[in-house]
Amino acid sequence: MRRTTQRRIVIGDVHGHYDGLIKLLDAIAPNSDDEVYFVGDLIDRGPQSAQVVQFVKQSPYKCLLGNHEQMLLDVFADGEIYGPALQAWLYSGGHATANSYGDEGIPQEDIDWLRTLPTYLDLGDFWLVHAGVNPQLPIEKQSAEEFCWIREEFHSIRQPYFQDKMIITGHTITFTLPGVEPGKIAQGNGWLDIDTGAYHQKSGWLTALDLTNYIVYQVHVERRRVRKMALKDAVARVDPLRVTKRRHKL
Repeated sequence: MRRTTQRRIVIGDVHGHYDGLIKLLDAIAPNSDDEVYFVGDLIDRGPQSAQVVQFVKQSPYKCLLGNHEQMLLDVFADGEIYGPALQAWLYSGGHATANSYGDEGIPQEDIDWLRTLPTYLDLGDFWLVHAGVNPQLPIEKQSAEEFCWIREEFHSIRQPYFQDKMIITGHTITFTLPGVEPGKIAQGNGWLDIDTGAYHQKSGWLTALDLTNYIVYQVHVERRRVRKMALKDAVARVDPLRVTKRRHKL
């Protein structure tokens, strides 16, 4: 029987793991009616960033700007390769991306496509962004700096930023938050973080969240293991007080 309910599916930070992404999509089996979104950080650290970019660019799916895409764009600021930005990007996993493109380098069309990526998407009841929001500022006062990079200040909020929307993010590997085990989705006050650390040896899980049915799909990018579970079974709650205490120690 053909499924008739349209799904909205959000995929966490892929970080160059093309094979894992395809296996994850095979498990999800999106059809032409489904909406699929990426929270950014398609590139860096994993071995197949070029393939991931080509796939997403040519797909009907939508993608947000992540901090790793922003770092790459900083390298090509004003059409020139910028020295300090290049070193920062290579240090943060850019070597793997450069290697995936080979001797021909990153084509201009890929750079141009990355420049078109939005910093957030408002789905009505869900609000997608790579890293989070600054809880002290209205949305119109914030920039890619907050949307792509913020961490502890966002994760330590006591009250939801939106009263009528759940924020979905990537960026911060969930097991780095207090009380969250590897592979778990992190939940705070008005937000869910689905970056379960696909590239990290402590985790290896790439995660997708079906917002329509509250189902989590995961694939382990090294072991090729696939699992599916209800969101309630995949979530670990984050205590904002513990995040605040850790932020003050840094």
